[in-house]
Amino acid sequence: MQHLVVPTFVLDAEGKVLIWNRACERLTGVPASEVLGTTDHVFAFYDEPRPCLADLIAQGRVAEIEGFYAAYDNDSSSQLGFHVENWCRMPRVGTRLYLAVDAGPIYDEAGHLVAVVETLRDMTVQKEAQLQLERLASQDALTGLANRRAFDEGLEAEWRRCQRAGQMLSVIMIDVDHFKTYNDTYGHPQGDACLRSVGSVLAGVAARTGDLAARYGGEEFAVVLPGTNAIGARVVAERIRAAISALNIPHTDSSAAEHVTVSVGAVSADASKLAPNVLLLAADQALYAAKTLGRNRVEVAADPTAGKA
Repeated sequence: MQHLVVPTFVLDAEGKVLIWNRACERLTGVPASEVLGTTDHVFAFYDEPRPCLADLIAQGRVAEIEGFYAAYDNDSSSQLGFHVENWCRMPRVGTRLYLAVDAGPIYDEAGHLVAVVETLRDMTVQKEAQLQLERLASQDALTGLANRRAFDEGLEAEWRRCQRAGQMLSVIMIDVDHFKTYNDTYGHPQGDACLRSVGSVLAGVAARTGDLAARYGGEEFAVVLPGTNAIGARVVAERIRAAISALNIPHTDSSAAEHVTVSVGAVSADASKLAPNVLLLAADQALYAAKTLGRNRVEVAADPTAGKA
């Protein structure tokens, strides 16, 4: 195994390193002399104590494998071997690699575990290319925000998470006031620049984990705020309105102001009491009310679940 081109290490039944081949040394930057006979191999991949795939197999903890890795092959088994994928910190070489990992147990004739063999493949280039394609597929090319498809998926995901956690979920809808007139007056290139500026404001507002800002379509934008009640949603919505107004982008033909403004509709509800499309509809109705009442304002819808059990 020392001369295999595939990085490979072998643990005994107690989890101690029996073999740490030269390819594994090159991948991790850790010489075999430092890990042979020890259980310190984990620190070649992570900077905190946690089991490698081979450890979980040796310890009979295969039911826990899926919880430790970014990707897990559901067809894995003791007979076929186990396959996972994960980002690893690689402390010794000072880099972060995405590794495809295969491991399988070796038993003696009596069925006792003798060793576990683990092989590694550096898939970083392929993974980064995949992530870039996914980003492009979910990103609005003009503003850099999430696109409509990514918004729909993100809203569904946050709704499910908030539903499990018993949390409130807020949605904010934003529409640039009189944008068609703006395009007619200043031209489409300037219109695109205006939308990019609005997108920058929204990207700064949706800063928490789980927050999502998206270009919903045309001059319309949307923000998802998990764990946020109606008071918080109003605060964020007003912050958006004020920040875009403060850009002072000239719009002399607008009836709302002499600069670019937005109308904003918001809604907040207990995620366990309604479907995400109902929440979205309520936010859209609040946006319509903001536009009807004169634009350049925030309207927050009544809780659509009020009175529901």
